[in-house]
This record gives sequence, structure tokens and C-alpha cells, in this order.
Amino acid sequence: MKKVRMIVSGKVQGVGFRYSTYALALQIGDIRGRVWNNDDGTVEILAQSDDSLKMAKFIQEIRKGPSKWAKVSYVDVKMDNFQDYDDFKMTN
Repeated sequence: MKKVRMIVSGKVQGVGFRYSTYALALQIGDIRGRVWNNDDGTVEILAQSDDSLKMAKFIQEIRKGPSKWAKVSYVDVKMDNFQDYDDFKMTN
């Protein structure tokens, strides 16, 4: 299983980024985890999948900006070892 932590910078808060990330995870399928806003203006995503191709597509779409109003300037992607999730949710 591949698990990544992403910190997304740019115009990513107040533009539907979290909801679009949630919808993207559902659309691709087999992407589980969490997405939330950080106090510093970034968005953080924990994502896991058994399918490395689906995970690669998810990361690629996050880099593009899943919301048409978002302007992603940088995505820091790191392998991580967080708890397992059964679904994908937006949190605060």
C-alpha cells in the first residue's frame, strides 16, 4: 500500500479545493484518506491506495489543481506511515 502526505501551496483555500479533492478521490476510486486546511494557508492531504497507478493519477491531478478556481504553486509529496483509512473525508 502506498501512503503519501501532500502539502499544497498557492491559492488553495476558499476556492473549493478540499471538496474538489474529495470528489477526485471518489472519481478515481481506491483513494482513501483526509484533506484539510492548515492555518498557514496551505491544504494538507493524507492519501493511500493499493493501486499505484491510481495514486499517481491522484497526485498528478492535485498538482494541476482539482478546482478550476485553485492556483497550485507547489505540492510537497512525501511517503508517510499514518493510520489506515476506509474512506476519504474532508476535515477541519
